[in-house]
Amino acid sequence: MQSTLTKKQLGVLIKNRLSRHYGISAEEADRKQMYKTCARTVVEILSDKRTRYYQKLKDQEKKKVYYLCMEFLVGRSLKNNLYNLGLEKEFRDILKEWNFDLEELYEEEPDAGLGNGGLGRLASCFMDSLATMEYPAMGYSICYEYGLFKQKIVDGWQMELPDIWLPGGDVWLNQRNDLSFRVKFNGHVEEIWTKDGLTTNYSDYDEVEAVPYDMMISGADSEGVAILRLWRARDVDKFDMKSFAKGDYNRAMNEKMNAELICKVLYPSDNHFEGKTLRLRQQYFLVSASIQNIVSDHLQQFGTLDNFSEKVAIHINDTHPALCIPELMRILLDDHQFSWDDAYNMVMNTVSYTNHTVLSEALETWPEELLKQQFPRIYGIIQGLNEAYCQEMWNRYPGEWGKIERMAIMSHGQIRMAHLCIIGSSSVNGVSKLHSDILKSQVFSDFYQASSEKFTNVTNGIAHRRWICQANPRLTRLLDDCIGQEYKKDGRKLADFRRYSENRSILRQLRDIKLANKIDFSNLMDKKGISIDPHSIFDVQAKRLHEYKRQLLNVLKIISLYLDLKDDSNLDIPPQTFLFAAKAAPGYYMAKEVIRLIWHLSAEIEKDPVLREKIRVVFLENYCVTMAEALMPAAEISEQISLAGKEASGTGNMKMMANGALTIGTMDGANVEIFEAVGKDNIFIFGMSAEDVERKWAEGYAASSYYHNKEKVHRVVDSLRRGFNGESFDTIYRYLLVGDYGVGDPYMCLADFEDYLKVHQQLLGVYQDQHQWNRMSLFNIAGAERFAADRSIMEYANNIWNITPLH
Repeated sequence: MQSTLTKKQLGVLIKNRLSRHYGISAEEADRKQMYKTCARTVVEILSDKRTRYYQKLKDQEKKKVYYLCMEFLVGRSLKNNLYNLGLEKEFRDILKEWNFDLEELYEEEPDAGLGNGGLGRLASCFMDSLATMEYPAMGYSICYEYGLFKQKIVDGWQMELPDIWLPGGDVWLNQRNDLSFRVKFNGHVEEIWTKDGLTTNYSDYDEVEAVPYDMMISGADSEGVAILRLWRARDVDKFDMKSFAKGDYNRAMNEKMNAELICKVLYPSDNHFEGKTLRLRQQYFLVSASIQNIVSDHLQQFGTLDNFSEKVAIHINDTHPALCIPELMRILLDDHQFSWDDAYNMVMNTVSYTNHTVLSEALETWPEELLKQQFPRIYGIIQGLNEAYCQEMWNRYPGEWGKIERMAIMSHGQIRMAHLCIIGSSSVNGVSKLHSDILKSQVFSDFYQASSEKFTNVTNGIAHRRWICQANPRLTRLLDDCIGQEYKKDGRKLADFRRYSENRSILRQLRDIKLANKIDFSNLMDKKGISIDPHSIFDVQAKRLHEYKRQLLNVLKIISLYLDLKDDSNLDIPPQTFLFAAKAAPGYYMAKEVIRLIWHLSAEIEKDPVLREKIRVVFLENYCVTMAEALMPAAEISEQISLAGKEASGTGNMKMMANGALTIGTMDGANVEIFEAVGKDNIFIFGMSAEDVERKWAEGYAASSYYHNKEKVHRVVDSLRRGFNGESFDTIYRYLLVGDYGVGDPYMCLADFEDYLKVHQQLLGVYQDQHQWNRMSLFNIAGAERFAADRSIMEYANNIWNITPLH
């Protein structure tokens, strides 16, 4: 539903805001002041819209979903909200009259430091869809002072700098001091039996106050407004005046600093005890404040908790918010005197869980002693849940100790958070068909055998209004002309674009749009001092740096191509630019080594004026949502080359295909469904299947056999020892051939290497026929119809949360 505000009314609102906050006129304002003023004006419009929307939801007593996630990678808000409100043209025209360019104002806004990668971006896409489709929804996370980190590459090595986003981003946050809650840590728990039953006395605890900051997200062409509620921690008015009077200022400020530390940075390093403690405290802080808020809101509206599960759905996005299960149990047991069985049934009927990984090392566990020390009451409840579940499994599988141990929440001094999520939830879903099948057949097979009705699949989706309509206006105009505008609210309508697969005029327009987007991206990189030929093929791998995503396999392919060109610089190949965008976790040494290899290989190629006309390697520093919005429309080849069976879904693959890039990838994650959507003739698949990978491990995978028996493998791996740009990469050489404990190449780069080279050559051959390439590109755009976040949200709403929209 487009705003009814006229251009004149908007102009008055902006002028009033300028006067109120800065005491200046539009003619006196600088760019930063105008950006913040426009943002505040949009917030005011959103507040009015939100008030009307929430009153209707309250009147209809709708069931609500509360989406808990440790991160929301929202990107910039001004552009997204103006688009969704239908006010972009009005703002552009008004600002032009005052000699301001709206595009330049967009550049004043930093990316919100609230997320990290695919998990956080998915959560943000879902909030956009929930608002657009008018579902009653609220997201919960933490208001981090600093994001993950700002990436800086120095001589090939990743350095981490503070990601300071709040000075430009806090304009979108509305502080709600009226809704603060207390969160308790440490202390002692005493259980006392009275004539009324068991009571719990919690004493000597530390306490912080959770203060909410609301960020509003407008639905597109709808009445809906979703609220992302971010919690910030502050001390509970315990200023130590005595210490301050004595001059012991550090001690006087200790409580304040300890409280604020909780929301200081997203994902503190946890390779030491202090980091583990802080990360765990963050997780409990998020869930305790959120669950208290949810229960309080429900009581305020209905006056009873008896209908809580009927009116509330709580969703856990990955295991980070898993402690919401025992926290809700605690509130029901201690504050509202529910029986254990009633409390557990209410929790299980309220909570649902999305799993995002099949990697055993990524399935979160915490030491029992740490959790017991930090949250003694929560620890006791987890113990109770574990004992009750193990007893239930013993009754079902008598004598099967191994099976029961595998399913236990607590084992060998560790608390398994994924098991807590499964046991405390009514629904468990993976995020692609393949991923969900692996969860059922391998990762959680014992749980699936015991409770198969819990397990389902919801394939991920992207906010196509942002990743096509906003990021790629040229393609949007073409789609509007060809298939109308219904696809903006119904992604399935993109399928209609297939009708134009034989239309040479449309295919030429697709070619011209891609080139224009590549030129735009090249110009953007020029400003950063990076020269890119827009007439070369843009081959893109953009995602977190992780071994299983196999950026290393991509680099090995490039090295092979580089060595061939060194032997014969006249090789007839089209010019190619290999673009990498990735952050490595601060403590992830091997990931940082791969970045170093990419950087030095790039430097080596740049030294050769002949070779760099054929191939370039560019590492895009500090990848973020805003950079992605420029990169995705420019990408021609989408590298989705994870080892089969390791990637849960991926969403970058969806964003690039929706913008016309062709995928070269393994049958992994959502690639399987992209293959189904576009057909085998419009995607480049290589490598082993998930079943092949399991079989090869069972047979005994030996990377050295590929090294000794495959000439191209041998040549490329040996080149790592010699190195590039004066730097040897013996560490990666040994990683591939020997690795830890004698297991080399743990993600089977060498096993898939030759097939990858072969398919890449096939791809280059197809690229020579631009008509065929553009036709394949069109099928990918049309095939993106099934990967809209709106479709994902409808499946969650209908099959898991049982919620209905406003209308």
